[in-house]
Parts: sequence; C-alpha cells; structure tokens
Amino acid sequence: QVQLVESGGGLVQAGGSLRLSCAGSGRTFSSYTMGWFRQAPGKEREFVAAIRWSGGVIYNIDSVKGRFTISRDNAKNGISLQMNSLKPEDTAVYYCVAEGRPYGLGSPAADEYDYWGQGTQVTVSS
Repeated sequence: QVQLVESGGGLVQAGGSLRLSCAGSGRTFSSYTMGWFRQAPGKEREFVAAIRWSGGVIYNIDSVKGRFTISRDNAKNGISLQMNSLKPEDTAVYYCVAEGRPYGLGSPAADEYDYWGQGTQVTVSS
C-alpha cells in the first residue's frame, strides 16, 4: 500500500524557516513526480511546488517565489520543502502528493496526483 507521511510542521515566527519532509512507502518514488499542496482555513487548496522524476521543478511563483525550495530526499524515498522568510499567509496544512504513474510531467492541478499524505500544520505568527 502506497503511503506518504509528512513531518516538520510547527509554529514559527514571521521571517523564520521550516523544512518539511515527506517519506514514501509502498513503492520507490524516484521515478514519480511528487509535490506539495497547502490549504488554509476557509480557502481553496493551493498548489505549492512539484519536482519531476527528472529533477525539474515547478513552483507556484506568485505565492512562494524565491522563498521555498523543493528537493528530492532519496534517503526517505520522498521529498522535502525548505521554506524561508515565512509569512503569516503561509499558515496552512501542507500536503505531500505523488502522481500515480511514473515519468509524469507534473502539474499544478490537484487531480493529477493520486496519492496524498495526511498533512502537516504550519503556523506562522506575526
């Protein structure tokens, strides 16, 4: 059974940093596009970033430009998200996602991802 488990969320002051991790199990994810979405209370789910099997990355530029970095974490069979210069508007539950077929191109569309983690809460205080 495929599972994605996030960790690394927490409470941080504005301007601070957090590093989220996503550990995968049930398959080897190095050939699959993986990514992060987030959802704040009362708001729509939002694409954050994705990393293709080839290493290419996609960012939601408007939201995270220059502040967030997605990378592969082969030791955890997953990915990480380094978040710097955090703002209160980054407060949300962050979800790790993975496509269901290998060698996908990746997309900001949520329905392109077949596997979702349970989420980890990130709270940024002002």
